[in-house]
Amino acid sequence: MTYLLDWQIKILEMSKLVFIFILLISSMSKAEFFSNISNIIENNNDRLSYGISVTDFDKDGSYEFIVAGFGFSNLALSYKNGKLINTIQDPLFIDEDRSTIGVSACDIDQDGFEEIYFLNTDTYSGEKKYSDRLVDNKNNNIFDYFELEKNLENLNLTAGRSVVCVDRNGSGKYGIYVANYGGPTRFYEIEENAVEDIAPILGIDQITGGRAVVSGHIVSDNMDIFAANERGPNFLYKNINGNFKDIASEKNVQDTFQNGRGTALTDFLYRGELDIITSNWEGYHRIFVKQKESFLDMSSLDFRSPSRIRTVISADFDNDGYDEIFLNNIGQPNKLFRILDEGNLEEIKLDAALEAQGLGTGAAVADIDGDGILELLISHGESGAQPLSLFKANVLNTNYLRIKPINTFGAPARGATVTLHTNLRNHAKTIDAGSGYLCQMEPVAHYGLREGEIIKNITIKWTNGTIDSYEINDINNTFEFKQGI
Repeated sequence: MTYLLDWQIKILEMSKLVFIFILLISSMSKAEFFSNISNIIENNNDRLSYGISVTDFDKDGSYEFIVAGFGFSNLALSYKNGKLINTIQDPLFIDEDRSTIGVSACDIDQDGFEEIYFLNTDTYSGEKKYSDRLVDNKNNNIFDYFELEKNLENLNLTAGRSVVCVDRNGSGKYGIYVANYGGPTRFYEIEENAVEDIAPILGIDQITGGRAVVSGHIVSDNMDIFAANERGPNFLYKNINGNFKDIASEKNVQDTFQNGRGTALTDFLYRGELDIITSNWEGYHRIFVKQKESFLDMSSLDFRSPSRIRTVISADFDNDGYDEIFLNNIGQPNKLFRILDEGNLEEIKLDAALEAQGLGTGAAVADIDGDGILELLISHGESGAQPLSLFKANVLNTNYLRIKPINTFGAPARGATVTLHTNLRNHAKTIDAGSGYLCQMEPVAHYGLREGEIIKNITIKWTNGTIDSYEINDINNTFEFKQGI
């Protein structure tokens, strides 16, 4: 009979503990990044959906996911009692007889609340049957500015794709850039309820295969515009005193032989500057990082690999202090990359949000339930009806910071840039004015916080280029800062 000494027994016990610890670590490393919480969406039936925006259209103080329906109702999904519920049934808003694909929200009439631009496309290119809608909510009365008789001559009757809000003069007065396909680009502004297309005056009424468009502090202290196009070069419009000059060629972002799709602004190097992520349909995806004189594509081989791409989102889903880039494809698996320091990308394997058979057409993020973790809503359609999907990261780190800039009129300051200054990074985020292809994110800068991170302050560059600094003495909260007059 063999007897074990006490010290041998202890070694065996320690070996078992080490083995269990290794299994635990291995299990954690393979843990799914997202959880599928689509079950909280009420009446989530098969439908053709496209763009998604995030705004407070019903003026109840909480955001809704606005989902464009293509021959189906437009939705306003609000978080109520643990469910996402469609809260607007107004016939003009739901507009189920039209084919809505692009959507964006901003305060166009300076009343402190956001209006919604619904871009309708009932044909692939050129002239279309139904115009777009520019809807407002006055005292619970929803109406369309384009239905006013004086605005009929300025209807957009060209097939389009994406729409973005631009405060070109930095005054809080937003205009709407409409990326059309096979017809002139539109730029709408409103004065005393009269909608005028001033794109010809601004010299930006270009005819191209308009696809995606973003706006923010890209190359100037005002709201610039980057448009990713199909069958032609991209545009990069530098804002010069409210006018625009295309400098795409000199900045090396034309990408003439690619076909633009999902586009987003991100601070790729965590140094307080906004860069451009732009994807291309079955072509090479780009991460155009701002250099002294130009932009440099710093995408990795895995990231730039061609796919049937639709929406691109840059956000910190898991609150670890590093942004991720979500690539939503149609009929192909989605991808997720973490942006590490010094421009390194780490691919994160997906399961729940892989959606290998998903017909993704749009996506948007918002902390819709107010718990400090972003929700990701994905829409589907085009070649087949599918329900919406809702995902949430499995978060271990619950420390976060959310900054909501408000302009002088009391509306979300879309196009402003928020920069978090800490001992570990200077991290710029745009207050989304319209994210690339068909969609728009919540108007909040959301930061997860890294281990050992000490916040120095945050700065807000407003749409007029002025910069204000604010002290942050607390975390795990949303801080609202209003622009001074």
